[in-house]
Amino acid sequence: MITSLSIKNYALIEKLNIDFSKGFSIITGETGAGKSIILGALGLVLGKRADLTSLKNKEEKCVIEAHFEISKYNLLPFFESNDLDYEDETIIRREILPSGKSRAFVNDSPVNLQELQELSLLLIDIHSQHQTQELSEEKVQFEIIDAIADNQEDILDYQILLKSYKLDKSKLNTLLKKQSESTKEQEYNTFLLDELVASNLKSGEQETLEADYEKLNNVEIIKESIDKSLAIANEEQIGVMHNLKEIKVSLQKIASFSPEYFSLLERITSLTIEFDDISDELNRCSEKLINDPEQLDLISQKLQVIYSLQKKHQVLTVDELLEIQTNLENSLFEIGNLENEITSITNSIQEKVIVLDTLSNTIHKKRMDSVPVLCQKLIAILETLGMPNVRFKIDINATTTYFENGKDELEFLFSANKGTDFGLLKKVASGGEMSRIMLAVKAILAQYSKLPTLIFDEIDTGVSGEIANRMGEIMKEMSQTMQIFAITHLPQIAAKGTAHFKVSKSTIGEDTQSELKLLSDEERLIEIAQMLSGTVVSDSALNHAKALLN
Repeated sequence: MITSLSIKNYALIEKLNIDFSKGFSIITGETGAGKSIILGALGLVLGKRADLTSLKNKEEKCVIEAHFEISKYNLLPFFESNDLDYEDETIIRREILPSGKSRAFVNDSPVNLQELQELSLLLIDIHSQHQTQELSEEKVQFEIIDAIADNQEDILDYQILLKSYKLDKSKLNTLLKKQSESTKEQEYNTFLLDELVASNLKSGEQETLEADYEKLNNVEIIKESIDKSLAIANEEQIGVMHNLKEIKVSLQKIASFSPEYFSLLERITSLTIEFDDISDELNRCSEKLINDPEQLDLISQKLQVIYSLQKKHQVLTVDELLEIQTNLENSLFEIGNLENEITSITNSIQEKVIVLDTLSNTIHKKRMDSVPVLCQKLIAILETLGMPNVRFKIDINATTTYFENGKDELEFLFSANKGTDFGLLKKVASGGEMSRIMLAVKAILAQYSKLPTLIFDEIDTGVSGEIANRMGEIMKEMSQTMQIFAITHLPQIAAKGTAHFKVSKSTIGEDTQSELKLLSDEERLIEIAQMLSGTVVSDSALNHAKALLN
């Protein structure tokens, strides 16, 4: 439960420190005095988003700190799973800096807003006026039924599995779409691949083929040129080789006379050897030259195949064609694997469907068993709240659709009077009836929930007199097992509290401030009397207030 609240530099509050006790606490005050500011500050501690409008003084930071006694509520697992230090008296602090940045701490450990919001769900339920209307929403109605049915763990298991099931379904749809598209392309890709495979391409062969083609296509002129070169080189009397040898013989005669002549001899000797090697190479080239029209035709055909494939695939090299061939092989291999993937994920989906159906059937059965219990408890409470002829009809129908909380659809019907047909809550229930139904729901849920604190923000809208008195009694009964706060304008409810706080607003110079004060017995008597009669307290109002308090 919340034991204290400290507020600094928030809205109309400059500084406030207030302690709370267990049981039933009342908060009253005139409209506009600042009750919503207190709830707003508490909301920030519980993880609501903040902005600079929260700061009273824009030059200083806003600090809101709340202390919670949590030793009896088995919250240690939450702290461990979020790597937070656990303390029986846990302190939550929220800071809004003048820059607009916000920081949050749990027992001095920094936390993000999501962690703070998750923790707040385990600490406080703030029931605001607009939440009464949420009672007509199917989601909220399911939450009520599931709380009584103790379906929380089953629904959590179902939701985890449903998420996995939806991921599988999405993946299957993607695979099926890919398979459909691939099937259309498969025939053409197979043709392209067969064409490339049949061409038996090899890296670097295009250059070799083009060189061989040039040789064979020009064999006569090449033969003529080589033979002429050989003739010039090897002519007996005037050939290059003969002349080189003559020069060599001449230099041998004078080589011993000077290092310079010896160097020239070495060079001519080297040149003679090199030229002799060139001559031999020319001979070999000449011997290899064969006029082979058939080979030329084969090379020409192979080159035309390569050029045609390059043009078709818009590339310039054989290596690029080989890369395309590899990609086509991989693509066709993937198409073959698609069928295996589709089969595998289909089997996974079918297995999950079996478990989902089992869980949803369990959830449905427990819901059906809880409906009579809920109706009986609601009627019993509402009869005491001035609705003696109230009836509920709750139809839960199993469907084939997987919703977020099972496979059920819900129709929550209501009739307040004899002889009237059942209708949807939001259509047939008045504001006062909705307030009483919501209080009855909260009272019932308090029997199943381990929530430490519940705050009612003007749940008494639309009621008065004895009904208000009975609503106060119900809240007081609830406070036996949890901490209850009620923000109210009704003296009948205010008188039921074990502690009474008043929110007031004052103007000091040019500054307006709100404050929250715990009332003494005498101050409380005056406050309830003023709620009965207005600013001027009459003797009858005082006596009435005493009677209510007693």
